[in-house]
Amino acid sequence: MRASLIQIAVDEGESVASRRRRVAALVREQSGSDLVVLPELWTTGAFAYEEFGPQAEPLDGPTYEAMAAAARDAGVWLHAGSIPERDPDGPLYNTALVLSPSGDLAAAYRKIHRFGFDQGEAVLMGAGREPVTVRLPGTTLGVATCYDLRFPELFRRLVDAGAETLVIPAGWPERRRAHWTLLARARAVENQAFVLACGTAGSHAGVPQAGHSIVVDPWGEVLAEAGAGEEVLTVDFDPAKVAATREQFPALKDRVLGLEPPRPPGR
Repeated sequence: MRASLIQIAVDEGESVASRRRRVAALVREQSGSDLVVLPELWTTGAFAYEEFGPQAEPLDGPTYEAMAAAARDAGVWLHAGSIPERDPDGPLYNTALVLSPSGDLAAAYRKIHRFGFDQGEAVLMGAGREPVTVRLPGTTLGVATCYDLRFPELFRRLVDAGAETLVIPAGWPERRRAHWTLLARARAVENQAFVLACGTAGSHAGVPQAGHSIVVDPWGEVLAEAGAGEEVLTVDFDPAKVAATREQFPALKDRVLGLEPPRPPGR
């Protein structure tokens, strides 16, 4: 399988409409790939909180329309990163979209863990409730977003649901770039899965972004890593390595905690 992670640079002087057109063109250029991945909130910038409301859109809004056309033209599965989703009956959500090569919406994932410590996204966005997996030819994707990377219990749920390739779009800040790399490798090793983590370059509302999108194999080996600027990171990987790794070193079979209901206190 060939995956292309498009590490988009967010320029505050570029309009959202212009960025959509530019990113759609980049997606079309990846026609030789099976899977293309975009970052989190690339339309607005993950830290541009004041833009979440004005730029929020429904699932079938302009970003979906532009990305669906690009996925069809390229003939690729497209994880279109995430958008500020406006639910007509509720709050905003940080919602990831996965599109099939025909441009259909294969899955939508509302980010469960919101960043901000009672500020920013944590108060402006609603919390998702359900983990999401997507079956592709050859592998099953487990979908998570940025701050989710810090919560290993979510990834256990995804593995229990059949995930073999964990896809994590992000708007990760430069000042915590060491955590980005460390956690991506940890999630790969502990779940014996591939990790495709796609970040952004540039600056979001004055917050420099880490870049350094990364692809990690089930043994924790880094297969490819981007630099700090905008670039397309393309890597070939064999999804069959997940089953082989889990058979060769069957650590997941030795799990104890989390598999049984908790005992009542005092027992």
